[in-house]
Formats: sequence, structure tokens, C-alpha cells
Amino acid sequence: MSEAVAAAARKRGERRRAQTRAALIRAAQQLLAEDRTGVPILEITELAQVGMGSFYNHFETKDDLFRAAVESALELHGSVLDAWTEDLADPAEVFARSFRLTGRIHRVEPQLSRVILARGTAMITSEHGLGPRALRDITHGCATGRFTVPDPYPALLVAGGAALALGQAIHDQPERDDAELTDRVTEDVLRMLGVPPDDATTICRAPLPSVVELLAQALPELAP
Repeated sequence: MSEAVAAAARKRGERRRAQTRAALIRAAQQLLAEDRTGVPILEITELAQVGMGSFYNHFETKDDLFRAAVESALELHGSVLDAWTEDLADPAEVFARSFRLTGRIHRVEPQLSRVILARGTAMITSEHGLGPRALRDITHGCATGRFTVPDPYPALLVAGGAALALGQAIHDQPERDDAELTDRVTEDVLRMLGVPPDDATTICRAPLPSVVELLAQALPELAP
């Protein structure tokens, strides 16, 4: 077998392996969204439409798979937020846009939302997704004097708790205007960070890009 043929065969194998892992992660994310994490591994592989033996080529346990599924959702979320805020310079505007757009995701992409909320505290303290990015933005805001909190990390915990409670409230109260509720919570969080009230109101009334259009553009590129 020539080197070119062997290299092509390796690439096909790597592609199939990546597709199998992605299928398992998508199946786990669906189960997380449905709060059905107690299912046997066979049901997961059937949902993913892969062989039972394929599971153990990628994960040792169900916990490993579900952890990877949450991390994948968090990283997807964080990557989308980075793309949505790259044109902003003001740390308060960056933080507010991320928070406001995150709140609007819960209705537009409920499965992604439920995966994240299913492991709520992980969203705040995880090394992936929204948590580290929010900490980065709060830290930058403190360094530039835009935020006045003495320590960014406790502020992250408060903001993260507000984000989780907001997401759950949006699911629990479908009659509420999710955009209005999100913007009011964002305004309160900005004030907590030290942004003057009038400034916080102005920032939270700024127009946003279409969440539906942005997700349509981002999800195919960023899916596992």
C-alpha cells in the first residue's frame, strides 16, 4: 500500500471516529435536555445510531460521556458569544451583550439551553463556555475601571447565579417576555458591577443582532 493510500485510509478512519464521537455527544445532549441520564449505554448507542462497542472506543463511562456533552455545549455557547461581541471595545457592553443574548437563547434553542441548565453550577465554574469568558470580561472591566467590584471572582458567581435563575425562569414562565426580562436582569447585574444606573439602562436598550440568524450561522460550524 502506497503512503498516499495509507494516509487517505487514516483520514477516513479519523473522520468516522470523529463522526461517531459527535453522534454519541449529540445523543447525550438530547438525554440531558430530557433529564434522562439514567438510561443504559445500549439506549444511548441506539439513539446515536452507532454500535455498542463504539461507545468504549471513546468513553469509559456514561459520566465521561455526559461530562463531554456538557463541555461541548458550554464551549459551543462560549464560541458563539465570542463571535457576537468581537466588534465591541467597552467591557460593560461586551458583558451586557453576552448576557442579553444568552438570555434570548433559552427560547430560541431550548435543547442547548436545557443541556446547560441541567448542570447549572458547571456553567459558572467550568473551564469551558460562558464562565471563563464572563470572568475574563469582568476582570478586564475591573482593570480598566469600568467595573468597581474589588474581586472579579465573587462577581462572576453572582452574575452566573443570575444567569442560571434567568434561564430557568424563562422555561418556567413561557408567558413572560423573555427579552424584556433578560434586559432588566442584565441592567441589575451591570449596576452590581458598578456601572452607573443611567449608563446601564442605555447599554441594555442598545439594539441586538438577530439571535435566530446568528445561531443559524454559527451552529452548523460549531456543532460537535
